[in-house]
Amino acid sequence: MKIGFNNYIFDSSCWLEYFAGSINCKEYSKIIQNTDKIIIPTIIFYEVFKKLLLETDENTAISLIAHLRECKVVDIDFNISLEAARTSIEEKIPMADSIIFTVSKHYKCILYTHDSHFKDIDDNIKYIEKI
Repeated sequence: MKIGFNNYIFDSSCWLEYFAGSINCKEYSKIIQNTDKIIIPTIIFYEVFKKLLLETDENTAISLIAHLRECKVVDIDFNISLEAARTSIEEKIPMADSIIFTVSKHYKCILYTHDSHFKDIDDNIKYIEKI
């Protein structure tokens, strides 16, 4: 996989909207299906699976999360962890979001999100307001 700005990270809010078939994912629904261009920080598995477990049954949650495993999964290493901590403090964003954002910067990806605290942080973030 060639890493660069033609690759994407969809934060947990996007995956949940996509799995729900929401109108909110209209802008990126075709992109999210192309798993060759998507990077998944491992923290997204936690967030998405937890929410799916709360809203569905375990078999459904496992079935849906399998789509994420088709993407390029990246671990959170030492350097990303430290940089994410700095980002969390500087941008005043939660831990998981700072990790996701840091991974998107590290791998030079476009980050799609519905989380408003990302709205004006970076030009490579595509903030999509929920309808």
